[in-house]
Amino acid sequence: MDIAKLRTLREFADRGSVSAAARALHCTPSAVSQQLRALQAEVGLPLTEPSGRGLRLTDAGRALVARADDVLAAVAHAEAELDAYRSAPRGRVRLALFPSAALLLLPGLLSRFAERPGLDVEVRDVDMTPKDVPGLVADFDIVVAHRDELAEPFGTERLDVVHLLREPLDVALPFGHPLADRDRVEPAELAGEPWLGVDVGYPVDDVLRSLAVRTGVQPAVVHRINDFRVTEALVAAGHGIALLPRFTLDTRRVLRKELAGIRAARHVEAVLRPGARTRPAVAAVLADLRAETTAVTAS
Repeated sequence: MDIAKLRTLREFADRGSVSAAARALHCTPSAVSQQLRALQAEVGLPLTEPSGRGLRLTDAGRALVARADDVLAAVAHAEAELDAYRSAPRGRVRLALFPSAALLLLPGLLSRFAERPGLDVEVRDVDMTPKDVPGLVADFDIVVAHRDELAEPFGTERLDVVHLLREPLDVALPFGHPLADRDRVEPAELAGEPWLGVDVGYPVDDVLRSLAVRTGVQPAVVHRINDFRVTEALVAAGHGIALLPRFTLDTRRVLRKELAGIRAARHVEAVLRPGARTRPAVAAVLADLRAETTAVTAS
């Protein structure tokens, strides 16, 4: 089977439509449709079927996509072996991070990348939910993602997941709060407090929801703000309390209190396509991510 046709099939599977696959492959939708038809004729089985105004994969198509991942990973591995003959990792790596991970890691990461001549890292911060991650992996070589530690893991047969850290979520209180002198606070002590949350579907909201299930204390969310620096400013001004990630929380602006009797945290993970880290350039960026994570969480 032709590699280009398998790559077209994978892009269609990852992106869900012919037009989106065409944009990713920098070609026309008709060219994508032609490639899919040619591959279907080659295997002698229907790989797609009508679904509304578009197409979806058949069972045979989904099975072939899984095998296409193996084939394309093997091709990537072969290309990586050739790249290994170079003296240092080279080429472009596309890296996406959710904003608070960028706040935590990116300053040090950019310094590390600068010490790797020949490596070109293109970085974007993306406000992502866990369900967005598989689609982002289609656009980026590495996606730094986060999820509630009680949520289902990202790990599927079509994703390669590398754990970076477990980050506790602590309660942020304004200075002068009645619980200011406590090292840890009980969830029941926060009943009736106005909470500053994030949009539904993001990991911190998932933690708040699981907190309610486990303790029976239903947080009253009065505002939903995704920018943690804005949330800190609102907490500092006395407009509510919030669950915020420990390693980026600015304790010069707000008080940080651990939750007693309950584990509240998110996992931060690097997510890649299978075989992606066989590329020396991608492996180098992944190594820098691990090193920077260790450095900032140990300080």
